[in-house]
Amino acid sequence: MPPQGLSHLLHWLPNWSLVFFDISLAVLFFYVAIRALGESKSRPRWIIQGFVIFSGVLLALSYFSQWLGLTVLPMVIEKLLTGGAVAILVILQSEFRRFLEQLGRGEVRQLFPSSSNDQLQPDNILDQILDAVRELSQKRIGALLLLETNEPIDTREFRNAGVILDAEISSELLQTLFQTTTVLHDGAVVLRGSRVVAASVILPLTEKSLSRQLGTRHRAAIGITERVSDCLCIIVSEETGSISLAEQGNLQRPLTRSRLRELLELRFAPSVERETVAQDFSRLTREISSQGKAIIKKSVHFLSSKSNRKK
Repeated sequence: MPPQGLSHLLHWLPNWSLVFFDISLAVLFFYVAIRALGESKSRPRWIIQGFVIFSGVLLALSYFSQWLGLTVLPMVIEKLLTGGAVAILVILQSEFRRFLEQLGRGEVRQLFPSSSNDQLQPDNILDQILDAVRELSQKRIGALLLLETNEPIDTREFRNAGVILDAEISSELLQTLFQTTTVLHDGAVVLRGSRVVAASVILPLTEKSLSRQLGTRHRAAIGITERVSDCLCIIVSEETGSISLAEQGNLQRPLTRSRLRELLELRFAPSVERETVAQDFSRLTREISSQGKAIIKKSVHFLSSKSNRKK
């Protein structure tokens, strides 16, 4: 029985708001159970989702039978729901044991594995970039990668905005884009978070007096980082295969893979982490919203049909 203050508040709330609140709590509970006990494509997840559908049908029958004034059917449905819940705990006892163990250890984050696939994680993104740079360096294929570290770069900073791609970062894709046999190999490839935004982007050249060992790619990398502070440029020399990094008009060269990783972890990884958090929150909101809307729609339809029958 709710406390006196809460009971007084519930008394003045309209019936539809209590129904909405009740349904929302049920949706949230089942969503947490699905996320905590089963991964996106695992068998436990499908079992839980099947139980949710089964429970929904039984609850709808229970409401309908109560509206008709029946007494035996609601009692049978209640027993079925109780038995189904016990059966689920028996079937998923290993998953439930793991859930309680992680909860006891305080590993709350591990209870909700990200469904955004592991490729969105900063370490995996960096691995894809570093693998591509290593392969391009070993094969002495010239490359220019422009990495946004904060806000998107205004395309007016480019001499030519290139071709929009909006593809997921992968080592294979980056290597392919810089092959001399492809149309898009000239210019820079722009990376934003975990995405390849554009290719064949022509960058402004620096007006500094540079060493003759530095070619057009180096001049372009220094030029764009002079004009835009929130970006990095990775350059692979076509002549020597050496790797360089430009930032705020300064050039660091030559770089080893380990040193380049350190610099990217410091400058670029935070932007990938922000994107991951934003996408996880957006996905969580969409999933809860879609499941909530579906249940609310069915509930409203059921209540309206019940009201029309009374009339």
